[in-house]
Amino acid sequence: MSAVLAQVAPAAAGMAAQCFHCGLPVPPEARWQAQVGGVARSMCCPGCAAAAEAIVAGGYGDYYTSRTEYAAPVVGEADAPELALVDEQDQGSAGASGAELVFTIDGVRCAACVWLVERRLGQLAGVREVSLNVATGRLYVGRDPALCRPSTILRALRAIGYTAYLYDQRRHGERLERERRTMFRQLFVAGLSMMQVMMYAVPVYLAGDGTMDADMTALMGWASLFLTLPAVFYSALPFFAGAWRGIRHGMPGMDVPVALGIAAAFGGSCAALAGGHGDVYFDSVTMFIFLLLGSRYLELGARRRATEALESLRQGLPASALRLRGDPAARLTEIVAVSSLAAGDLVLVQPGQAVPADCVVVEGLTDVDLALLSGESRTQRKGVGDALPGGAVNVAQAIVVRITSAANDSTLAMLVRLVERAGQGKPALALWADRVGAWFVLGLLALTVVVYWIWSTVDPARAWFVAIAMLVVSCPCALSLATPTALAAATDRLLRRGVLAVAPHTLETLERATHIVFDKTGTLTLGRPTLRHAVPVGPLDGDSCLRIAAALEAENAHPIGAALRAAAGEHGLSHGLSARELVYQVGQGIEGCIDGVVYRVGSVAFVGALAGGRARSVTPAGTSSVWLGREGAWLARFDLADGLRPEAADVVQRFRRSGKNIILLSGDHHGATHAVAAQLGITTALGGQLPGEKLDFVRRLQRDGAIVAMVGDGVNDAAVLRGADVSFAMGHGAALAQLHADGVLLGDGLAPLADAASTARRTLAVIRQNLAWAMVYNVVAIPAAATGLLNPWMSGIGMAASSAVVVLNALRLRKD
Repeated sequence: MSAVLAQVAPAAAGMAAQCFHCGLPVPPEARWQAQVGGVARSMCCPGCAAAAEAIVAGGYGDYYTSRTEYAAPVVGEADAPELALVDEQDQGSAGASGAELVFTIDGVRCAACVWLVERRLGQLAGVREVSLNVATGRLYVGRDPALCRPSTILRALRAIGYTAYLYDQRRHGERLERERRTMFRQLFVAGLSMMQVMMYAVPVYLAGDGTMDADMTALMGWASLFLTLPAVFYSALPFFAGAWRGIRHGMPGMDVPVALGIAAAFGGSCAALAGGHGDVYFDSVTMFIFLLLGSRYLELGARRRATEALESLRQGLPASALRLRGDPAARLTEIVAVSSLAAGDLVLVQPGQAVPADCVVVEGLTDVDLALLSGESRTQRKGVGDALPGGAVNVAQAIVVRITSAANDSTLAMLVRLVERAGQGKPALALWADRVGAWFVLGLLALTVVVYWIWSTVDPARAWFVAIAMLVVSCPCALSLATPTALAAATDRLLRRGVLAVAPHTLETLERATHIVFDKTGTLTLGRPTLRHAVPVGPLDGDSCLRIAAALEAENAHPIGAALRAAAGEHGLSHGLSARELVYQVGQGIEGCIDGVVYRVGSVAFVGALAGGRARSVTPAGTSSVWLGREGAWLARFDLADGLRPEAADVVQRFRRSGKNIILLSGDHHGATHAVAAQLGITTALGGQLPGEKLDFVRRLQRDGAIVAMVGDGVNDAAVLRGADVSFAMGHGAALAQLHADGVLLGDGLAPLADAASTARRTLAVIRQNLAWAMVYNVVAIPAAATGLLNPWMSGIGMAASSAVVVLNALRLRKD
């Protein structure tokens, strides 16, 4: 049969040729072909042509010489328009999709599936990066849009047996629900078969020699066989399908020993029943299927719960908004799609509605709920001039807001993209587990063959069922699934507590960190310094100097600039001057021209380079000073003070008690830096550090063997955040766009950082527990099965229980 299929040729004259891939008739006008074995083969549609090309390009060309039947049409005529529409949507989308695509993929079970998918897609032209997350079922593909279209990826996946589609929240939810219902039906059928089979098996077990005649025993056996059929040919289908896919592509996964165990036990029992001698294990088969499906049903629930936080974020932005038309006072509104909002649009946000995009309140006073973004349960009062992030919920009065960024660029949208990115990589432990899990199955199969051969020489009657017990008892699930389940549960918990772990190594490296380096302003302090004194030191009075400084700082997002502008506004000095030719020196200050005069505001060294000479006044203790000067003249000293975060002392003490070395590294002057360090009990504090000097300090620590965790506000600390082994940025609204950190503290506080450290410790402990349990279990259970101490039904209980243990252990991380 295979030879006939391999050499398919056009049918006799008058009959349509057959597609070499799927066997369907080739339309007379069709011109689609694919090179298979060096020969151009006719295809019925572009989908089959792409599938054949993918199979040959992947090195699986021998599939066509060994197949026993035609493949199902991979992409028929009905699917071609759908794939074309996917490409059109990709071309018409803005930079949101860009070089990265997110897919939902069905049928992924273990490390072998991950290996096959990542390896196949990695061979496609234009694909730069592929990452498949087993726990969430999401596939991330980084590609060159000019070389790789979404339809190309979908065809390649279908060619190797996986169904996928571009991520869609509604469709993803429907798929999960459909998968749950299907698995529940299979579980129900397996459970019903198990109970009915046990009714016939128990009397046989209880009957002594001679108490049940042979005819009655055979009747019990045949009844058990027919009751076992639904469990084997319906409930066990996922195991057989997964095993066949792994074997077909040369990468057997955890479904292979399961499927072999079920098939061997069922086949051996049928042979024993038909031959009239030997034991039957239909009860063991149904019990094994039921127990393993039960553990997978539990696993599916864990995967769904692991994605709850991301789904809640995705649902945070509304689909429509009330845009104001004409005079805002008239309250004439129109319902528009959020995606159509542009900067400058005025939007009416009613009580109970979510803010559609980042905006500023222009009318009204209300309370907003930011729990979705920061984890903070208390509402906050917002009024005219206050900024609101997209996704904040208005809980009090109607307000009018002015949109400042498109919905796709809002804080919540960026947060969703960061969460998606957080699931792409894998920490070292997970990578190690994937490698070990892949070899585990191959080693188990080889060992089973050896044990079967040994038992065939010692006790042939028991050899078959010892081999079955070995296949059934093994549990590679902890190595290939429980690790990502633990990471997904931990990420979900942290996100609900206001911490987003972006990089795959974040939790692992934070637990191993030896030094915690804090920035000061905006990190250990509130980041909202206020002007205490404006001291003139030159020819101008204090109000004139403050007006000039506010004009220079008009567009500066730094907290010091905001403090100077706020002070000028309180004294009615914020209007009348405009600065031009602004030059911003990172960590030093700003230079600009006002009415033809060049001024500088910033550090004493920066201003002194223009003013000349030396500053003749001293900064009061506990404050930071910003200087103002022009060419040849010092003009003013501005004394600012910033309060400590109320939780800062507790967070520092918790890290110190866990054995970490605490360091304060600040760009502020030495006096203010050491004052804060003294208040918090930090013994190592360095002030006056420019961004480059901070990075050099961290690198010196690393050269000495330290593992450094850096915590900063993400504004001036991009270089050192990138250079540290692991880093966290304070997620102050728009600062999300500047992140170079491995983690983000979403709320306005440090408390979640300590919780992240605690969760990191628990997560690694759970992963090690799962891996240790998997190793101990397999080291004990496999030899026990090999020596004949376990029969198949006991092995089935052991494997199902082992799967449940590791998944339940991982889910403990979600608890607060």
